[in-house]
Amino acid sequence: MFELTSRILNNLGYIIALAFFFTKFKSAQDIFTKKIYNKKDIILLSIFFSFLSIIGTYTGIEYKGAIVNTRNIGVAVAGIIAGPQVGIITGIVAGFHRFFVDIHSPTTVACSIASIVGGFVTSGFYQKTNEKNCYIYGFFSGFIIENISMFLILVTGYYFYSFEVAKDIVKTIYLPMILANALGVSIVLIIIEDLISEKERSAGKQAKLALEIANKSLPFFRKGESLNEVCKIILESLEAKVVVITDTEYIIASHVISNEYTLDHCKIKSNATKQVLNSGELVILGKEESEVSSFQCINGNIKSCIILPLFQGEKKICGTLKLYFDTSKLITSRKKYLAEGLSMLISTQLELSNIENLKAMAKDAELRALQTQINPHFLFNALHTISSFVRINPDKSREIILNLSTYLRYNLENTSKHLPLIKELEQVKAYINIEKARFGDKINVEYDIPSEIENIELPSLIIQPLVENSVKHGILKQREGGTVLISGKQYGKGAIITIEDNGVGISEQTIADIDTKIDKSIGLKNVHNRLKLLYGKGLVIEKLNQGTKISFYIE
Repeated sequence: MFELTSRILNNLGYIIALAFFFTKFKSAQDIFTKKIYNKKDIILLSIFFSFLSIIGTYTGIEYKGAIVNTRNIGVAVAGIIAGPQVGIITGIVAGFHRFFVDIHSPTTVACSIASIVGGFVTSGFYQKTNEKNCYIYGFFSGFIIENISMFLILVTGYYFYSFEVAKDIVKTIYLPMILANALGVSIVLIIIEDLISEKERSAGKQAKLALEIANKSLPFFRKGESLNEVCKIILESLEAKVVVITDTEYIIASHVISNEYTLDHCKIKSNATKQVLNSGELVILGKEESEVSSFQCINGNIKSCIILPLFQGEKKICGTLKLYFDTSKLITSRKKYLAEGLSMLISTQLELSNIENLKAMAKDAELRALQTQINPHFLFNALHTISSFVRINPDKSREIILNLSTYLRYNLENTSKHLPLIKELEQVKAYINIEKARFGDKINVEYDIPSEIENIELPSLIIQPLVENSVKHGILKQREGGTVLISGKQYGKGAIITIEDNGVGISEQTIADIDTKIDKSIGLKNVHNRLKLLYGKGLVIEKLNQGTKISFYIE
């Protein structure tokens, strides 16, 4: 038994080596770090884990017709790491292969059934595992499958060939099989989880760097100062030699690392930049010697470049971001993805810097005041919240970034539109998700909106300022926090919308001053005046025993 154990543990090294080698492929890394697999991913993973199982069978050691092998490592890892579909497919493939590879073996039927059953059993662990406990579930998966296999060997031996032979096989191979497969599953899972963790750490570092650049550059956008300082910040962060920002015709900002590099023109000349402006897709230069001519506009040792589009709104291209480097090596994926993130960030910040122009075009003067209020402080607070989650919870930071993007885009694109109620509520939910990331369970929001009024149209930025008022001046003013209820009901041809909270309540003076001046509730007054202009009646504000109730009519 000792010799058998030693040999199968030695063979285990082949499986571990294959798994380690596979995870070094970029395509494999991309698949393993996905949250949801598409059909192509499922097929590729099934092929890999089935191959791992088949190799485990072929590297097995023969003992009285049985094969002492590591086949079920691939089956168990497939179910735990990739989910039921991949686990079941791998189990079926491994089981059928085991059956046909040695159909006359006394243990063929038992081992084949065990592998197929193992695919189903271990898939049940998929939702329960995480980075910290995967190897424990892996060990038990290997243990369970091999015990099923041993039990079936005894059963089939009793009914079909010789119970004494079956007992001898189980007695001899039980410990080697349990040890090799249970340990093997744990080791392979640790290898894959380490890959996933490393990818997440790398993504976290990139997100943190992008946020640092955003924090440094945002003041320059807000104050309308020279974009040259923004180029300088990007250059220092990405270790570039030259950074250029253009509009659709001219270079509007730049920064060079030293006097070695100079720009000899201000109008866009390179075909590569014009290509980006036309296509809206990034271009990477430096792979071919023929591309060196694209850098003739810059004096200095430039050998590679990333050119990225800048957008105004969703699709309109308003310029480019160009990053120049002095190395001829291929630009790494990390720099490429980070540069893409920066181009989106700069596009958003450029839009934010144009808010004053957008506000000047708005018909409602009070809307201008509201927009001025909601952008800078809220954006800074959101960025700090994202930064705090980057290290401890990258997934949460990405979630907050998506909510912030939804919130800002809504504010930028819908300043004078009438939109369905359900769309306005999406913006409210984005705002609440960001605030809940900061204040946790102190903020609770409930929705009671009947389906029949979901598509009724109302002016944009009506409900969110009222909810923000309830959060900031109501529930956050008390230690235990509170709840905001957003409800609605059909009323004639229109609807009545109500925002009610159980916070500290509104002062009678504030209610009395709603038609005059409210220094601390500019959002409240803004909404009130806009509703009066559109529907003839503004907000109805009630002070409750605990909290505030605000209602308004739309049609």
